[in-house]
Amino acid sequence: MFAYIVSFLILLNPFALFIYMVPLYKEQGLGTFYRILASACAIAFIIYGAFVLFGQGLFEFLQIDFEAFRIFGGIVLVSFALSFILQGKKSMITTRGEIGKIASEVALPFMVGAGTITLSILIGEALRPIKGITTLLIVMLATFVAVAALMTARHYLPNKYNIMFDKNAEILLRMNGFIVGAYGVGLIIDGITNIIS
Repeated sequence: MFAYIVSFLILLNPFALFIYMVPLYKEQGLGTFYRILASACAIAFIIYGAFVLFGQGLFEFLQIDFEAFRIFGGIVLVSFALSFILQGKKSMITTRGEIGKIASEVALPFMVGAGTITLSILIGEALRPIKGITTLLIVMLATFVAVAALMTARHYLPNKYNIMFDKNAEILLRMNGFIVGAYGVGLIIDGITNIIS
C-alpha cells in the first residue's frame, strides 16, 4: 500500500501542480484557491475511485482497448510536456469562471491523466476495494496538504522572495516538462510493446 502511495504522489507531482496553479492563486486569492484545490482533489478522487473499483471493466464496457488508451495518454502527456518546455509560463493555468468549472479544469488534465488512471487500475487489481479507496484518500489528502502548504508559504513570504520564485518557476516548469515527456514516451512504448506481444 505504501509503495502505491509513493508512486501515485510521484506521478501527481504536487510541487509541479503548485507551480501550475500559481497564476490561479494570483487571480483568485488564497481562500478561493483552497476551495478550488479541494474541489479538484475531490473530482480526481471520484474518477480514480471508479477505476480502482471497476478497473479494466470500464474499458471493456466502453469497448476501448486499454493499450490504445495508454498510447493516447502518452501522446497527451508528450503534448503537454512540449507545451511546458516551449511555452514556459504561457502554458500555466489561466482560467476564469465559476469555482466548479475551474476545479474541473484543474482536475482534468492536470491531476487526472493516463499514468495515474493506469496506476488506479493496478491498485484496484492488487488491493481490496477498501484498501484501494483508502490509498486514494491518503494520496489526495497528501496532495491537497502539500500544494496548500506550499501556496500558504508563498503567500506569507516577503515580496522579494516571491519575485525571485516567479523568475525561477519557469525554469522548474520547463525541467518538469522533460520528466512528463519522458513518462509519456514510456507509456507509448509500453502500449505499442504490449500490442505487438
